[in-house]
Amino acid sequence: MGEPKRVTRILWWWIGAIVLALALIAAISIIVVMRYAEPILRERVIETLSARFHGPVELSEFHVSLRNGFQASGTGLKIFGPTDPNPQQPGIQPLIRIDEIRFGADILNMLHTPMRIRRVYLKGLELNIPPKEERKAGLKGGFKAGKIKIYVDEFLCDQARLVINTLRPGKLPIEFDIGHLDMKEIGPGQPLQFNAVLVNPKPVGTIHSTGFFGPWQADDPRSSPVKGKYSFTNADLSSINGIRGTLSSTGEYSGTLGNIVVDGETDTPDFQIATSGHPVPLHTDFHAVVDGTSGDTYLEPVKARILASSLVANGSILRVRDPNGRRVVLDVDVGPARIDDLLKLGVRTDPPVMTGAAKLKTKLDLPPGDKQVSDRLRLTGTFQISGAHFTNESVQSKVDALSMRSQGMPGEAKDNVSENVLSEMNGSFKLSDGLLSFPELHYEVPGTRVDLTGKYSLDGNEFDFRGKVRMKAKLSQMVTGWKSVLLKPVDPFFSKHGAGTEIPVRITGTKSEPHFGLDFGHKD
Repeated sequence: MGEPKRVTRILWWWIGAIVLALALIAAISIIVVMRYAEPILRERVIETLSARFHGPVELSEFHVSLRNGFQASGTGLKIFGPTDPNPQQPGIQPLIRIDEIRFGADILNMLHTPMRIRRVYLKGLELNIPPKEERKAGLKGGFKAGKIKIYVDEFLCDQARLVINTLRPGKLPIEFDIGHLDMKEIGPGQPLQFNAVLVNPKPVGTIHSTGFFGPWQADDPRSSPVKGKYSFTNADLSSINGIRGTLSSTGEYSGTLGNIVVDGETDTPDFQIATSGHPVPLHTDFHAVVDGTSGDTYLEPVKARILASSLVANGSILRVRDPNGRRVVLDVDVGPARIDDLLKLGVRTDPPVMTGAAKLKTKLDLPPGDKQVSDRLRLTGTFQISGAHFTNESVQSKVDALSMRSQGMPGEAKDNVSENVLSEMNGSFKLSDGLLSFPELHYEVPGTRVDLTGKYSLDGNEFDFRGKVRMKAKLSQMVTGWKSVLLKPVDPFFSKHGAGTEIPVRITGTKSEPHFGLDFGHKD
């Protein structure tokens, strides 16, 4: 029995020695790793990023810790593109700037090349896409990159920003602020799958976007592909002076960073212009192209529906510097439409002063600024209103009476036996600085045609129109009894070519107190 016990003790002694040796080896390995892991891993990070983006890389600080497993962290990461072979040159802006970077890994991963990291956390990521002209100028220089020594499965980023720069005078860069960004690699040479949450500054709202980005085109970052879907919810339009409402939008986009094509729709159930105060439902479908070389967005087209009225707009949203913001330039075609819908949108009067069919063509120019939309908006165009009926019965009855008298039927006008007369209107207009002017304004009812020129302020405090009223009947035919007899000698002075009546008129005052009168000082 003694011999087996002695063998057992020797065996346990050897096992203990082996365990102790392994422990010593592990301790020595940890010391070696702690001593050499930091510079080795730092070099791997720099070489991998340099190979990925074909440019120089700077990393201000980098540290490795074993307190909670193998953890690495760094600050002040700058990645320069292939157009920037000398990042020390004054004024050179990095392609990518990251404030903080951290990740964890298995110690054994250090023994593999390339090593694989499951997840990397980033904070303060800024991606600067250089102007197209600057890229072409810098491609003469060359940069020899190393090998990719680290693969990452997933990136989680807080506080990211994408900036697409331009050298065009008077143009602002395109900027996208991204509150949170997740990116996953789905395979070597494949695009990154992303999930992003953006906070839009104006109108204020949250954009959620998912899609694919890449592969990264190091020689021309603008040509890097991008594709995805977005949803824009609870956008507060009151952050834009002059309008109100809560907007939601969904859509899809594809293309490259320098040329993004967007197809989407918006819904604003309570859209209103501040001057009217009437909320109306607004729906739009749009096709847009974002040009990264200029920072401009081209709408091709926007189709909108307001109540029972529709419009189509084509044009651009131009980013400008003086003043900073977006300038909207559109060609707008309104129709089929209802004039009562348009009046409800733009005028405070309730109900709208008239109903009827409407058509309108206009060039719209809305520069940025702090003033109300109505004071910044510039319009030039033509309009047509047909089958118009005034909602105020007193006004409509006067229109009815005018039509009867001008046709030589004063008895029907006096007895108010006519049915409601429909009006026709058309003309050209210009809007600037809140003042609406009409180079031509034509109004017509059976028996009467009114031709005017003039101006009208959108606040209703200024009316000034002059022109002529032409009626089918003579003055003496518009009244009955002794008045008709007295006016017969006057008929020739107001007749046109011996028939009908032509009278110069002027309309002045305000919307609450308009004044109608004869204008014998008319130049004709």
